Amino acid sequence: MAERAIRIFGDPVLKTVSDAIADPASARALVQDLLDSVALPGRAGVAACQIGVNLRAFSWNVDGETGYVINPTLVEVAGEAELVDEGCLSVPELFFKTPRHPFARVVGVDLDGETVDVSGTGLLAQALQHECDHLDGLLYLDRLEQPTRREALKAIRGTSWF
Repeated sequence: MAERAIRIFGDPVLKTVSDAIADPASARALVQDLLDSVALPGRAGVAACQIGVNLRAFSWNVDGETGYVINPTLVEVAGEAELVDEGCLSVPELFFKTPRHPFARVVGVDLDGETVDVSGTGLLAQALQHECDHLDGLLYLDRLEQPTRREALKAIRGTSWF
């Protein structure tokens, strides 16, 4: 398995709701690719759609803790949403103030079908919300307040990768 190329803004897979994984054990290669892809410096999370796979799984790498979850559900957020600097591997080089709750909890399963329950604050909470959004066909740009969203779309049009 290996690090996979990240799909960039404009790729339809990023705006598609991901399908559930019927047999978690069958996702072994996908999970390894997600873990390999998130291991690079500066990466807090990678959703399967970001590597071109329309299935519900993501990996995270925050504060030295790396993990994955299959068929995740964002089951809890707490605290008032705060504007935090956020970027995305699929929208390279750009960061915008995005409303995120300071606490988040996700429940899903691992490759053996055992429950995975991960929660956290700060960057982990932000990553959990961000990656679940990806699996629902949302980019962080969709969460931006209207004036910031207009600014973001203008900035995207000015990038070398667009």
